Amino acid sequence: MNQFNASRQPMPAPRTVATPGNAEARKLAGDLMDAMNALLGLIERETDLVRAGKLREAMAFESQKQELSRRYVGAVSQLKASQAQFAKSAPELLSTLHRHHDAFRAMLQVNLTVLATAHAVSESVVRGVNAEIQKRNVPNTYTAAGRRATPGPRHVTPLAVSRSL
Repeated sequence: MNQFNASRQPMPAPRTVATPGNAEARKLAGDLMDAMNALLGLIERETDLVRAGKLREAMAFESQKQELSRRYVGAVSQLKASQAQFAKSAPELLSTLHRHHDAFRAMLQVNLTVLATAHAVSESVVRGVNAEIQKRNVPNTYTAAGRRATPGPRHVTPLAVSRSL
């Protein structure tokens, strides 16, 4: 068992809405809204920190984000398990949840875009540094045709990068 599986807790069995129009449907919707709002608040803070280049502070949210994600997935599972009854008992509440979830998904997309941009920029920086290092290690020679010689594998020095910030 690895370190990731050790921290995982089993998902609770999804509850279903037993009777149409009961308070359980409203509680289920409230649980999902609370989970989405908490996760959205955390993701917005993470996005702001990544945009500001404060990656170390953004990484501090990892465990909290995992727990909120677990709550969100649990609430969605419960809603899916009772969707038919929910649609009959509270269709307006279900449509409100769908609208809120669409906004939630849009904010997640913004977060993913910011993270992808930060990843691309950092990868570009590392590749640029590596190219500069390799230029210094390669002998400056020319072929018989007068073109610059391409370095062989023995002239390429690997670049070691520490992933810890």
